[in-house]
Amino acid sequence: MSEPHSEPDDLLAAIETLEAKLQLARDSITRRFIGQERVVDLTLATLLCGGHGLLVGLPGLGKTRLVETLSTVMGLDGNRVQFTPDLMPADILGSEVLDTSEDGRRAFRFVPGPVFCQLLMADEINRASPRTQSALLQAMQERQVTVAGEDRPLGQPFHVLATQNPIEQEGTYPLPEAQLDRFLFQIDVPYPNRDTEREILLTTTGIDEEVAHQVFTTAELLEAQTLLRRMPVGDSVVEMILDLVRAFRPDEPGVSDRVAQTVAWGPGPRAAQALMLAVRARALLQSRLAPNAEDVLDMALPVLSHRMQLNFAARARGDNLSDLIQTTAADLAQNGIAA
Repeated sequence: MSEPHSEPDDLLAAIETLEAKLQLARDSITRRFIGQERVVDLTLATLLCGGHGLLVGLPGLGKTRLVETLSTVMGLDGNRVQFTPDLMPADILGSEVLDTSEDGRRAFRFVPGPVFCQLLMADEINRASPRTQSALLQAMQERQVTVAGEDRPLGQPFHVLATQNPIEQEGTYPLPEAQLDRFLFQIDVPYPNRDTEREILLTTTGIDEEVAHQVFTTAELLEAQTLLRRMPVGDSVVEMILDLVRAFRPDEPGVSDRVAQTVAWGPGPRAAQALMLAVRARALLQSRLAPNAEDVLDMALPVLSHRMQLNFAARARGDNLSDLIQTTAADLAQNGIAA
């Protein structure tokens, strides 16, 4: 694997320019979405990687505000869909209607749904029925939808940022594993600390309020996504990613007894692909040319937490999936398995 200093000068210059624009974007977002730098970085990383994100947090923590601000700052055409139990697939994808012209001729005309955009906010995605949730599967994976037998491409780029309430589960439909796997990250949105909440109060209850400003254009974001994939990744980091993902598969030879006894099913190859992109995005957001082992450890939780499940016995004991991921990743790094 090529070392950073051997990369072409144009790559170094492009990365330096992108780093400066990312800092401007981060500053603009955090003026409206205050004090949640980790959440902001993960959502920016989602777009840099060309993926989709699942924002999990209680109502009132600013998830909708974040997505709307992100759409403006990144120069994306955004739509919002409030998912409800009576929402139908046609409400998202669109449908054909029968038009009658002035001369009496009739013809079908396709009316596109809100999915035809560049950034779709799927608010409370787990409140829609599985039939409606499945309407997004093709869109998230293939960046196109098939309506009335015709393939229709979506916006370029196309991202889904979905929100989910972690505690109110009455009348909801858990997302199927196949759809969860399409989300690059699960981004947990916590309560703000006291100082942050004080700043939120002073900033949002006055007459004037911060306004988001566009930093990126669509073309610049597409260039950034291509540039990210050109970033070099050392062999040791690649091996660490493979070791980490395979360490959570209960049937894999050599896994720890704790994993074998607590994990029902582990992450697939898409998790390794996501982690490979995620570590590059984190390095880029921290103004580094190439990722390191710390990036792998830091991005393990948002990449893996929604791609694996505890078995019944572990859930009955009250085991915590986040704790399992973090401790297993730390053990791998400490023991030098993927050094």
